[in-house]
Formats: sequence, structure tokens, C-alpha cells
Amino acid sequence: MEIGSLVPLLAAAIVAGTPILFAALGEVMAERSGILNLGVEGMMLVGAVMGFIFTNNTGNHWYGIMAAMIGGGCMALIHAFITVTLRGNQVVSGLALTIFGTGLSGFLGKSYQGMPTVDPFAHFSIPLLDKIPVIGPIFFQQDVLVYISFLTAIFLWYILYRTSWGLAIRSVGENPAAADAVGISVSRVRYLCTITGGILAGLGGAYLSLAYAPSWQENMTAGRGWIAVALVIFALWNPLRAIVGSYLFGGVEALTFRMQTAGIQISSFFLAMLPYLLTILVLVLVTIRLRQEAGAPSALGVAYDREER
Repeated sequence: MEIGSLVPLLAAAIVAGTPILFAALGEVMAERSGILNLGVEGMMLVGAVMGFIFTNNTGNHWYGIMAAMIGGGCMALIHAFITVTLRGNQVVSGLALTIFGTGLSGFLGKSYQGMPTVDPFAHFSIPLLDKIPVIGPIFFQQDVLVYISFLTAIFLWYILYRTSWGLAIRSVGENPAAADAVGISVSRVRYLCTITGGILAGLGGAYLSLAYAPSWQENMTAGRGWIAVALVIFALWNPLRAIVGSYLFGGVEALTFRMQTAGIQISSFFLAMLPYLLTILVLVLVTIRLRQEAGAPSALGVAYDREER
């Protein structure tokens, strides 16, 4: 395949991977603090419907983005309250959040089903950078949310690995008792990281309804939230590695559409399965790899009680 024919496919991979990237970055932050949130799918759906409703009622997609982030953050706040304050089971709470978010988004979006977005995000090129051969058309002829996703990943990496705040987050995820002993508020760190994760998941959902497929369709995330959770493991809890993983999954999704439009005689059901087959393969390979490298934060999924310190 020639480079010229690969460029549109790779550009489409960036677009398809962006909602997964936002959600995965949010989950990286939550899990780094020790909170496992399996409610990503539900938070993305709430973000998608809130973004769509506010955009269509105000005529401004930035209001929709704000509403989506608030919606995702509020969903995450529920999870934080259950898991941090009440010290409930994180797996059960996350699954309940996904079920709740799926139902809530369907209820809120019932009267908007199938409607197009009135003010979708449009592509615009970054001057000079868009002229770079091959790289320019792939990375710098996208919409503004794609550029924001690049910057968000870099910013979160810097926070986690180059600041004292990032050190506090990682210490809470590894050994909350030790972090508490040196004066770090475990509850505050976990609340902030979990809510940040919800905000980014809501933003990922809004990208679907305002840019990727500008409309509202019930359950339009189609499992992307679960892929984002698996991607965190693939990325070894590193925001920069999440970029690569997101675009890998996005590339598989973009490739399936290209194969269908090219008239290749493969079952559409099999093509729809490809991203999830890749997810399973990635989990198997990374699990083998984790035996040799640093794995998940030691306190991931474990509630912390100061009285037991």
C-alpha cells in the first residue's frame, strides 16, 4: 500500500481513537490514585447525551463540552463517594455506574434520538505544521478536540512524573498508609483524581456526539469505555503510552470501515468484532509482560481506612 493511500487511513485512526484517548487518560488518573472505575462506559454516554442536548439547545458546541464534562464529573463523584467515603466495593460501584449511565443517557436522549448536531466541531489546519509531508495531513488537519487530546496527554504525563502533586498521586496509589503518614490527604487525592477521570470520560463521550458522529444515538459509545479501561493496562498506566494505544484501536476501527466501503467480502459482524478481539489479545500480551515489569498501582481497588493504618 502506498504512503498516499495510507495517510487518509491514519488520519481517520486519529479521529476514531480520540474518544478512547480522553476516556483512557481519565482512567489512568483514577487508577494511579488507587481507584478502579469500571463506570467509564456510563460516564461517556452521559457526556455524549449532555453534550448533544446543550449544544442543540444553545447552538454552541462549547456549552455542550462544558455540560458533558460536568455530567461525567458528577457521575464520577458518585463513584468517589461510594468507594472513598463509604469504602464500598469499587468493581460493583463501577458496574452499577455503567448501568445507571446507560439508562440515564437513554432517558435524557429519548426525544433527540437520530437528530443531527446543530454545531458540530469542524476540522481546521494548523498553519505551517499542516504542510509537513505525511505528518501534517495526519496530525495537524484535525478538529480542535484532537489537538486538546494531544496536549492533555502531555500535561497529565508532566503532572504525574515531573511534579510533587504527581508524586502524591502515585504514592497514594502505591501505599496510601505511607502517604497518609507524611501528611497527604488520601481521600482528597482520590476524590480529585476520580472526578478528573469522569470529566475526561464525559469529554470523550461528547467527542462522539459533537465531532466523530455528530448526532445522538442511544448507546453510541458501543463499548469504547471498556476498551479505554483495557487500554490503561496496555499503556502501563502512562498517559503518553495511552496515545499510541488509542490510535492503534482507532486504526482497527477505521480499517474496518475502509474494508466495508471497499466492498471486501467479509462479514460486517466479524469486522465489528475486530476492535474487541484486539482488546483481548492486548490484555493477554500485556498480562504476560507485567510479570517482568512494574504492574498496576499496588493499592488499586483497595479501600483505605485511616483507623486501620
